[in-house]
Parts: sequence; C-alpha cells; structure tokens
Amino acid sequence: MAQLFFRYGAMNSGKSIEILKVAHNYEEQNKQVVLFTSELDDREEVGVIASRMGIKRKATPVSDDTDIFQSVKEMDKPVACVLVDEAQFLKKKHVKQLAQIVDELAIPVMAFGLKNDFRNELFEGSEQLLILADKIEEMKTICWFCHKKAIMNMRMHDGKPVYTGEQIVIGGNEAYYPVCRKHYHFPPVVKE
Repeated sequence: MAQLFFRYGAMNSGKSIEILKVAHNYEEQNKQVVLFTSELDDREEVGVIASRMGIKRKATPVSDDTDIFQSVKEMDKPVACVLVDEAQFLKKKHVKQLAQIVDELAIPVMAFGLKNDFRNELFEGSEQLLILADKIEEMKTICWFCHKKAIMNMRMHDGKPVYTGEQIVIGGNEAYYPVCRKHYHFPPVVKE
C-alpha cells in the first residue's frame, strides 16, 4: 500500500545521501523513481541533489508553478516511487500534490527535509508534511558542540549565532550547525 513518508532531521543528518541510496536501491531492481528537489537549493546547482559525501544526481527542480502530481501522472513509464529532497521548501499545495500521488496514483512518496528553521519555527512544507504524512521518521545526528542529539539548526555569521532574519538563506556547514537545545540557547564561542 502506497504511503506518504516524511523523513526529517537537522542539518548533517544524512537526508540527501539517504534519498540517493533509496533511489539506487529501486533502480537496481529496474524500478523507475522520480526525484524532485526545491529550485531554491542552489548550493551545487539548481536541480541537483548532492550529499556532503560527494555523491550527486540530477532531479526535477520544484518551483512555485510546478505541479508535482501532473508531472508524475504524465510519466511515460510506470513509477515505483517518488523521492523529494529539501521538502521543507515546498508550498502547501505541493505537499497536497504529494498526498494526491499516493492516494490517486497509488505510488509511494518519500519526502526528506528539515523540520524547523534556525528560529525554531516550522517551514511551510514541513508543517504540511507533519499534518499529512502517513509515516514520520526522524533522522538523527549529533550536536556540533557535544555528543547529544541535534534537534535544532543554528545559523552562523562571522562565527556568531544568528536568531533573526529571513527564514530561507541557503548554506551548508559554513552557515548552519546542527545543535542540541542547550547549545542552541548557550552556544560556546566559535573560533574562526
């Protein structure tokens, strides 16, 4: 039975490498997967899912105008699974389209992304996935400063934490640290 999965985790929890691994496992069995990622993530280039481990792969970029349901419905081959990276950047309508793929086309959908932003507020896509997903799984990583589980994302600028500003600023290790609650509120001094 097809289901909508949401796998979330803090920065550096292995979301992108996991989505690439899932795609590989399906394709090794000659099953077609469709990969999507937000057009906002341009760290590698738009339309590329890239792991910090160096593995990368092309994906269909999702913009505000993208109809994910129609894109999948119009595929010329049967689709075994739909995989979505950077799902936190999806709009509410996109998440509803993912649920529609599951419910109407009976295709499983696995969405990967952050749950909360650097201010500890939910992203629009993540909030909708938490509401609509059949299964929700946390992908774990450790705090940048200690050995506790990281549950928050700390935005950094010039070696100092930032707690206000635009919700979406694309970046990697130079801009964000996965942190535990204690170090989010009481970060140690970071030396550049």
